[in-house]
Amino acid sequence: MLDKFNNNRKSSKDSVIINDRIRFPKIRVIDMEGEQLGIFTPKEAIILAEKEGLDLKSTPPVCRILDYGKYKFTQEKKAREAKKKQHIVNVKEVKMRYKIDEHDYKVRVNQAIKFLHSGDKVKVTVNFRGREIQHSNLAIDLLGRMANDLTTLAEVQQKPLKDGRNIIMILSPKKVIN
Repeated sequence: MLDKFNNNRKSSKDSVIINDRIRFPKIRVIDMEGEQLGIFTPKEAIILAEKEGLDLKSTPPVCRILDYGKYKFTQEKKAREAKKKQHIVNVKEVKMRYKIDEHDYKVRVNQAIKFLHSGDKVKVTVNFRGREIQHSNLAIDLLGRMANDLTTLAEVQQKPLKDGRNIIMILSPKKVIN
């Protein structure tokens, strides 16, 4: 009865050892209610499991008689629940030029604040055109000013770094300690 299920039950990504795949000389067997039945050879334990119409799962060297389909379903359900609780951190970008006006600068700071409040990292990029790259020190000062304005909300994860015709700085939200 179990042989027809064995072909369907073991996929390449399953790491669970069940039924005929158990290769231990002696195993401790536990039934569905959690009671210990004793120490058996794998063949004897498989016969016990077949009598109940269930499978034998090995977590070396203890084997438990269980419904493998139900076990697999609960494991997948736990994995889905864990995935729901994850928070994916996105990297949002704020672009500007080094000759930015005060009002425009404040708009960019407000954008960064909004991104940081939502828990995202902020990549601040100052881009140059033509010969403006000669004034990279002004862009580094501008990025330092932005980092200083956002010290209450963010910490500098990556200091200003030249990247071709851009200077990039990455800010990450500060951890809230409760």
